[in-house]
Amino acid sequence: MSTTQDYIGKWAMILGGSSGLGLATAQKLAKEGMNICIVHRSRRSVLATFEDAVQEMESNGIQVMAFNVDAMNAEKRTEVISKLVSTLGSSKFKTLIHSVARGNLKPLYTNDGPVLSNDDFTRTVDAMAISLYDWVSAFAKANLFSSDARVIAFTSEGSRKAWKQYGAVAVAKAALESITRSIALEFAPLYIKANCIQAGVADTESLRLIPGSDLMKEKSIERNPYGRLTLPEDVANAVYLLCRDEASWINGAIIPVDGGDHIR
Repeated sequence: MSTTQDYIGKWAMILGGSSGLGLATAQKLAKEGMNICIVHRSRRSVLATFEDAVQEMESNGIQVMAFNVDAMNAEKRTEVISKLVSTLGSSKFKTLIHSVARGNLKPLYTNDGPVLSNDDFTRTVDAMAISLYDWVSAFAKANLFSSDARVIAFTSEGSRKAWKQYGAVAVAKAALESITRSIALEFAPLYIKANCIQAGVADTESLRLIPGSDLMKEKSIERNPYGRLTLPEDVANAVYLLCRDEASWINGAIIPVDGGDHIR
């Protein structure tokens, strides 16, 4: 049996796939023969690097579609969906992966400087959690999912552990896990499986934006049984496994992919 039996000619949608975990996942799936669609919001200063990555993925003989638009904008989402329906014809998406990292990192309390507002919480939860449902719902209505499709979202220990200045993102991650479980239940008639990967601490651009990230990396290495950080490729490999036919009975789960960080 070919190792790419689940991937050849199928499509993956990756929300937030221009760097970090999302890009590593796109690269892994592309190597396995899956066509890739990425919705991202990239600054001009980093766009050339992303375009180089796209060319490398295309060298695997697969198709890549990229939309540099705001995934939270309802009108842009509608435009992307319409473009996919008109362009791909009968082709369907095997997986939709949520790798959106857009959260407010203000503190809840400080004697000096701004603190989180209600609007900060709302925007963060909308971007990092509710947007998953928006896209899954839009895909389902447009009949873009293949049979036995997989929805995968990236969460973190922050959904249940308190980190300074991570309050809004922590709420969003907890909401993301809850929404994923609800998708696993309520989209079951479409044979969609939905799961969260709880990624370990990975040295990505998003992590480096978190105040105290150097300490987070240090502590993660200390408690990891193998003495290293999680790599984006580790998470990408887990996505690959969850998209295989053999993973069709995994649904509604929060799966740690951290080399054992969570056990200590």
